[in-house]
Amino acid sequence: MAVLAADGPSVWTQMVGSALIGLREGLETGIVVMVLIAFVVKTDRRDALKWIWAGVGAAVAMTLVVFLVIHFGTSTMTPLAAETIAGVASLVAVGIVTFMVLWMSEASSHISADLKSGMSKALLAGGASVLGLAFLAVGREGFETALLMVGYAESVSGGLWPLLGLVIGILAAVALTVLIYRGAIRMNLSVFFTYTGLFLIVVAAGILTYGIRALQTVGWLPGLGNTAFDISATYDASSWYGTILGGIFNVRPDPTILQVIAWIVYVVVVTTIFFRRQRAGHRAPTSKTPAARKSATPDESSAPAEPAPERNPQ
Repeated sequence: MAVLAADGPSVWTQMVGSALIGLREGLETGIVVMVLIAFVVKTDRRDALKWIWAGVGAAVAMTLVVFLVIHFGTSTMTPLAAETIAGVASLVAVGIVTFMVLWMSEASSHISADLKSGMSKALLAGGASVLGLAFLAVGREGFETALLMVGYAESVSGGLWPLLGLVIGILAAVALTVLIYRGAIRMNLSVFFTYTGLFLIVVAAGILTYGIRALQTVGWLPGLGNTAFDISATYDASSWYGTILGGIFNVRPDPTILQVIAWIVYVVVVTTIFFRRQRAGHRAPTSKTPAARKSATPDESSAPAEPAPERNPQ
């Protein structure tokens, strides 16, 4: 109770938001690793497992370093410089996360086949190539996780609790991934990538508004005094729900007009592109000619028609 009564966000509220981010990103990363491991086990190349785990370990280490730099890097700067860097970093994060979300919307229908194809080539090239493939596959998700933590780390004002929450979320994701791999839980990957993609779009929209506010604060963008609305009387930003919504989605009770416009435009435009690319990605496998389908690999030709192995690639 003493923790809950303390000033500022409680330990629990600092951890929950980052744990949710860790769970979502960790589960997506776990699925990628699961596909790679299942492939080398199926092809009787267990000797490559050590290279996969080495690549995963290197990617996780990179994620932790990037997170710590983002989390503590601005603590030695002046408030104005820290705000400027946070604003610019947020806009860069939005660009990268948006690119990844839109790429995944089209690639989700064949990502398993792509990973297996890449692993086939890496196995022929040697252990270093397998390590590199695992590092890039996991590192891409890890870098995205670190970028998503930009706004959250700022909103809860430092400390190691957000990092601990992130680790707990990732550990929960690991446990779920093991259950999926063992067949205890079934998951439709297409549905998973759709819903998590939409979740990321809303998260990125929040990061965008955070970056705009930061740049308005330092005078790089106009309109800091033009408040769209103010619900501070009924919305407690320091409460548990305020910390979670503020940390994950950068919700604040007094956004500026520019923030509100940017949020709406971003969500509408990116969501529209997201669904268009997703439909295009799902049409691509079925648009092949009969001859092309006959010559396709088992992964390419059977994945759309037989979703069960795709859910649990063992």
